[in-house]
Amino acid sequence: MSRAAVLTSQVSDFPRWYQDVVAKAQLADNGPVRGTMVIRPYGYAIWERMQAELDARIKDAGAQNAYFPLFIPESYLQREAEHVEGFSPELAVVTHAGGKDLEEPIVVRPTSETIFGEYMAKWVQSYRDLPLLLNQWANVVRWELRPRVFLRTSEFLWQEGHTVHATQADAAAYARRILHETYAAMMVDVLAIPVIPGIKTPKERFAGAAHTLTCEAMMRDGKALQMGTSHEMGQNFARAFDIRFLDAEGERPYAWTTSWGASTRMVGGLIMTHGDDSGLRIPPRLAATQVVVTMVKAGEGVAELAGTLVDDLRAAGVRVALDDQVAVAYGRRAVDWELKGVPVRIEIGPRDVTAGTVTVVRRIPGTKTPTPVAGVVAAVEEALSADQAALLREAEEFRDSRTVDVATIDEATEAAGSGWARIPWAAVGEEGEARLAESAVTVRCLLRPDGSVPEAEDEPDLIAIVGRSY
Repeated sequence: MSRAAVLTSQVSDFPRWYQDVVAKAQLADNGPVRGTMVIRPYGYAIWERMQAELDARIKDAGAQNAYFPLFIPESYLQREAEHVEGFSPELAVVTHAGGKDLEEPIVVRPTSETIFGEYMAKWVQSYRDLPLLLNQWANVVRWELRPRVFLRTSEFLWQEGHTVHATQADAAAYARRILHETYAAMMVDVLAIPVIPGIKTPKERFAGAAHTLTCEAMMRDGKALQMGTSHEMGQNFARAFDIRFLDAEGERPYAWTTSWGASTRMVGGLIMTHGDDSGLRIPPRLAATQVVVTMVKAGEGVAELAGTLVDDLRAAGVRVALDDQVAVAYGRRAVDWELKGVPVRIEIGPRDVTAGTVTVVRRIPGTKTPTPVAGVVAAVEEALSADQAALLREAEEFRDSRTVDVATIDEATEAAGSGWARIPWAAVGEEGEARLAESAVTVRCLLRPDGSVPEAEDEPDLIAIVGRSY
């Protein structure tokens, strides 16, 4: 008799499959307030690994972590008109606290450009104070009308960087460094998600920004997900918050600023890029637990061998856990570990102890290999390296197979039904964007013909990546 399916299949109902994975892999639950989420320990462990990888790269780029308040005076947002207009429908505003009406409404931060701007103006006095490179790990609130766990929630976790520079060139270079060396590098090398870095069109750029740079990824239903953005803010916020500095000539010009962020949306992207009908598949470099040593049954030296292998793997630098819950049926435990996407499972039973072998089960290719105990550590290290590369290669091949070159808006709209279209930006323009929007299709980003990121959206011969998105 075939085993009953644990998850809805991706082909039959991709949104339901996603919800099934989130619930059954114990990643998150819906929160008590509509649009909020409770991140469960296994889901939070994935986020912590993402956070650690990003944080190290942010610090390598010279930024320092700080923390700013959750509450922002409404007047701060009003000082940058385009910014507040862009966020106005999403704002949560506090008007009553401490048993009385507030003299000034307080906004729960949707992002922190305005409050950073207030203090950066205070801290920057001279060119010697520049560049000022700050980052914070925080929660933000954007009141979401159509929430989906990890992808769009009214409250989510993220990092947001905010920097001040003496020149436009320095600010632009830093925003691009974050895009390539922090975001794209981490997403490709650790998450095994082959993102495309590009520049947003004026219609799609961040409210108040001069340019928005983005990392776009294709999910397994062919839709795009914006995984992270880096913004050149020009002097908009410097003018609004009077961020000026005394230069070497004794003048006080306005500074140039950037902002950039990536969020728990990356967890959703991970699920939808690599997951299959058996659940998650976690890239080995990301996995909080890379290997689980599983006791099939107790007795006859099983616990002793399992403990030895855990110690050997840990000594080799592998993140390993022991599953000794033999009171729970092994089949159920095996399904649970598959759902959670742990890259390697080592099965040990009494007969394995007698034979001097164990079974190495690899989640990503789905193989089971009898392996001598003496060769387990080497086999695991080889599997982790190979399977990291395999996930990236598979995601690249999937994306490329679902991306087509087209010449017209109608062709782009049709292609977006199953993936992405590549179309000359000159054939789209503002009028074409409006036509695409009628079919819920957007320009995800603009690229040069060689795939590099343009300086601006008005460069000649740019290519637009077009698709439906989350």
